[in-house]
Amino acid sequence: MLSNLSIKNYALIDHLNVSFANGFTIITGETGAGKSILLGGLSLVLGKRADLNSLRDKEQKCIIEAEFEIKKYKLKSFFAANDLDYEDRTIVRREILPSGKSRAFINDTPITLAILSQLGNQLIDVHSQHQTLQLADNDFQLKVIDALADNTATLERYFEKLDSYRKTLKELEQLVDFQKNADKEYEYNNFLLKELEEASLKVGMQQELEEQHEQLNNVEGIMEQLSRSGQLLSDEQVGVVSLLSELKQVSNKLSGFGSQYSGLNERIQSVFLEVDDIANEVQMFQEGIEVNPQLLEEVSGKLQILFNLQKKHGALDIEELLKMKEELSEKVGVTENLESNIEKLQQELRLTNGALSEIAKTLTKRRNSVIASLKKQLERSLETLGMPNASFQIELHTSANFKSNGNDELSFLFSANKGSSFGELKKVASGGELSRIMLAIKAILAKYEHLPTMMFDEIDTGVSGEISSKMGDIMSAMSKTMQVFSITHLPQVAAKGGEHFKVFKTDEGEITQTRMKKLSTEERVVELAEMLGGSAISDSAIAHARQLLN
Repeated sequence: MLSNLSIKNYALIDHLNVSFANGFTIITGETGAGKSILLGGLSLVLGKRADLNSLRDKEQKCIIEAEFEIKKYKLKSFFAANDLDYEDRTIVRREILPSGKSRAFINDTPITLAILSQLGNQLIDVHSQHQTLQLADNDFQLKVIDALADNTATLERYFEKLDSYRKTLKELEQLVDFQKNADKEYEYNNFLLKELEEASLKVGMQQELEEQHEQLNNVEGIMEQLSRSGQLLSDEQVGVVSLLSELKQVSNKLSGFGSQYSGLNERIQSVFLEVDDIANEVQMFQEGIEVNPQLLEEVSGKLQILFNLQKKHGALDIEELLKMKEELSEKVGVTENLESNIEKLQQELRLTNGALSEIAKTLTKRRNSVIASLKKQLERSLETLGMPNASFQIELHTSANFKSNGNDELSFLFSANKGSSFGELKKVASGGELSRIMLAIKAILAKYEHLPTMMFDEIDTGVSGEISSKMGDIMSAMSKTMQVFSITHLPQVAAKGGEHFKVFKTDEGEITQTRMKKLSTEERVVELAEMLGGSAISDSAIAHARQLLN
C-alpha cells in the first residue's frame, strides 16, 4: 500500500507531503484544482517518462518520493533478480534535474526507468475511463478467468514447458536450414580434411623435414668434413687421440708426486675419454651417411606438400594447419551426424508438444469450469450498477497454436439490452458502460488474488447519483482487502471513504499553488455539501451531507 507521498517542485506544487492509510481513500477538488497534477506526480515514481516542463522552478530539481508497504506483495524475488535491497517499507524516489536528466532510486539504489516501471505496475493500478480499452484485450480477459480458476501454478508449468518447446523448435529449424546446404559443404570439407589427414601432420614436423633435406642435399660436403675430422682425431702418428694417449701415460706417472698432479691427471683422463668418444661418433657418422637421391626426393615431396597446404589454407605453420584440420573434422562430424541429430530433436519436440498439450488441456478445463460463475458474478454486479439487462457470452475455442497463455481462443461478447445482438465490448459498450464493467471485473478479481493499490480516476463521471452510490459501495467493499483510492466529483462516492482529502489552489502573492489536506468530519460535511449544492451552502445541503456520511 502507498503510505506516504512527497512532491517537491512539480507543476503547481511547491512542496507536498501526505500520508495515507489502508482502506478506502477519497480525493476531491474543483475542476482545475490540481487532482491531475497529483496523479501526474505519482505516475513519475511509477515509471512514466519525465518532462522538463513539469518543473515548477526551472532552476531547481523536482523530487517525488513514495513510500510503500510491500510485505504482502511477494516481491522478494523481483528485488533479488534486480540486485536491490528488499525492505518491507520500500521507498521509491524520482528526480528530474534542471538539465532535463532524470534519475530513479529504489531504497537509495539507482535503477533504470524500465525496472522502475516494472515495479510500479506491481504497486499501483491507476484506472481511468480511457484505460477501459484493456477490457477488449483477450489476454486481459483470460487473466481474469485464470484468477477465478486459480491457474497460477498451472500457468507457471506451462510457461516453463513452452520455453523449452520454443528453444527446441528454434534449434531444429536452424539444423534443418543448415542441412539444406550441408551436402555441398560436406563434400568440400571432407576433401580438405582428407588432404590434411594424408599429410600426417605433427608438431615440429616441418623443422625435422627441413633439417633432413638440408643434410641430404649437402651429403658430399658432410662426408668430406667427417672424413677430415676422423683423420685429425684418429691418425696413428699425429691424431688427437694418439697424442692424448701419450699425454695420459705421462700424467699418470706424475699423479704420484702430489695432489696437484693427481688433479691434473684426472682432467687429462677426462679429456681423453671425451675425445675418444667424439672420434667413435665421427666414425659412426661416416659409416651411416650415404648419398640417397631417392630419400632426398621423398623429403622434398613432403616439404612441398606442406608448403602447398600452408599456401592453400593461408596458414603460417603446422600448428595452424592442425587447428584447421580439427575444425574441418568437427564440421564433417556434425554433417555426418546431422540426420540423427534432427531425428533426436524431432522426438524431443514431439514429447514436449505432448506435455504442453496436456497442460493446455488442464488450463482449458479449469477455465471452462469458472466461466459460468464469472458470467453470473458480472451480470449480478452490473445489475446493481444500473445495467439490469447486461449479458455476457463467454466461450473458449481450442487453437492449434501454443500462445503465451495456452492454446485457447476466447470469445468475450457483450449485450447491454434485451433483444440486442452480442458484440465485442469495444464495439457495443459505451464509455460509461465500460467503466462499470471494469469496476465489476476489478471487484471480482479482488476476491481471488492480491491486487496492488487501486486508484480509480473519475470512473464515475457521467453516471447518476444512485448508480454512483453503488459504485462507491463496490469500491468500499474492495477496500476491505486492499488499499483503494477514488478521485471523484460525486458526493455519493465521496461519502463512502474512510479518509477524505481535498485538493485545492491557493494564491500566495503572485504565485498559485496546489495544496492537499486531510478533512476532518465537519470539513467533510462542508465539502460534501458544496459538491451537492455548490459554494452557496444551504441547510438542506448540510443535512443531506450528514445523511450521506452516516
